[in-house]
Amino acid sequence: MNTVLKTHNLVKRFGGFVVTDDVSLSIQQGARHALIGPNGAGKTTLINLLTGFLAPTSGSIELMGADVTQMSQHERCRKGLVRTFQINQLFVGMTVLESVTMAVCERMGLGSRWWNPVGSYAEAVDEAAEILRRLKLIDDAYEVTRNLAYGRQRLIEIALALALQPKVLLLDEPAAGVPTSESQELFETIAQLPRDVTILLIEHDMNLVFKFAERISVLVNGALLVEDTPDVIAHHPRVKEVYLGENTHG
Repeated sequence: MNTVLKTHNLVKRFGGFVVTDDVSLSIQQGARHALIGPNGAGKTTLINLLTGFLAPTSGSIELMGADVTQMSQHERCRKGLVRTFQINQLFVGMTVLESVTMAVCERMGLGSRWWNPVGSYAEAVDEAAEILRRLKLIDDAYEVTRNLAYGRQRLIEIALALALQPKVLLLDEPAAGVPTSESQELFETIAQLPRDVTILLIEHDMNLVFKFAERISVLVNGALLVEDTPDVIAHHPRVKEVYLGENTHG
């Protein structure tokens, strides 16, 4: 398998405080990879480094074999590295189809004219509708986003990300705030995405992580403690001590 995303000895310091400590991570094409760790382990900081929101103190980042360490967020996005956030960033007054069509138009370079009648951009509308079908959102296509259940809104955010045709999709706590009754369906839908989309996710719900991920990296105090299969991680004594044990106490 090809490596699509890789970090080399990545370090991030804020003054004398080391938040990311010499992290070397390798994500394979088509992977379903989870990044876990206790609160304050540096997970979101690492995602911010990968996407260019933060610049590393030292180390480097490769995307599809190219060094992107100095590239902007937008440049990385155009190269196929796309993320979602812990808090939804949606166009709540638009219908679901309008929102996703707008994202497709933006990728096509039509962002300044997306509000023209939707029939003007039949190709974009068709692509948006196909994304909604893939995520089981097509029945909500003409619903105003704010009226949908929160779990459905999280799927809309993923639909907006897919409209950018990512090669690597970074999901930052996709189940955050989603009721348990909806989170299982959310992850089942994510799991059915095609393997040409590599997925790296942060998630606190270990039941969801162990059902979804095929490989798990554990961060502790900004450093990579261990990386292995879910079965090995579940029985790793240090992981139980520093993370899974903590999780059982909330």
